[in-house]
Amino acid sequence: MHVCVRAQLGGPSYHVPLGRRDARTASQAAANSSIPAPTLNLDGLVSSFAAQGLSVQDLVLLSGAHTLGFSRCTNFRDRLYNETTTLDASLAASLGGTCPRTAGAGDDNLAPLDPTPARFDAAYYASLLRARGLLHSDQQLFAGGGLGATDGLVRFYAANPDAFRRDFAESMVRMASLSPLVGSQGEVRVNCRKVNYY
Repeated sequence: MHVCVRAQLGGPSYHVPLGRRDARTASQAAANSSIPAPTLNLDGLVSSFAAQGLSVQDLVLLSGAHTLGFSRCTNFRDRLYNETTTLDASLAASLGGTCPRTAGAGDDNLAPLDPTPARFDAAYYASLLRARGLLHSDQQLFAGGGLGATDGLVRFYAANPDAFRRDFAESMVRMASLSPLVGSQGEVRVNCRKVNYY
C-alpha cells in the first residue's frame, strides 16, 4: 500500500510505502551525526552517502533539495572569505553584507541556498554551473571542465528539470527505505506527526 505525497512549492508527487516503523524518541545529536557537514569535499560526501547505502546519483539528487530554503552564515562564512574560494565574485560581494567576516557576527543571518528558495526547480544545479553554490559541499558537486565525478549529473539535471523531479522522487523513496526498524522496535504511527499513545 502506498500514500501519495505532494511536496509544497512545486515539488514532485511520489508514493511512500506505508507501514514503516518510526522511533518513539528523537535525538538531534544522532540526526546531525548522519547529515554530511557543509564543509565536506566530494570524497567525504560520496563516502558519507555510501555509508548509508546511497549512490553518487543519490548524492547529487538529494543535494538538489537545496533548491529550497536558506542557510545560516556560520555554514558558508569559510567559503565566502577563503582566499582560494571558487565562489562567484559577484555573489561573494553581495553576501558580504549578510555574513560579516568576523566569527560570531551575524552567525544566524540567512542567505538563500539558490536564487529561487521558495520554488522547487532545477535552479540549484544551474547555480552550481556558475560557481554560485552557497555551501562548500554544494559546489563540490561541480568542479567544472568535466573533471569532477558528479559534473555530468549536475549538467544533466540543470538542463532537464523534469528528470530532476522524477529522479528526486525515486531517490527520496530509496532514502526513506534505509535501515528500517523491525520487530518490536519503534511503532507504526497512527498520526505521523506524533508518537502513539496507548
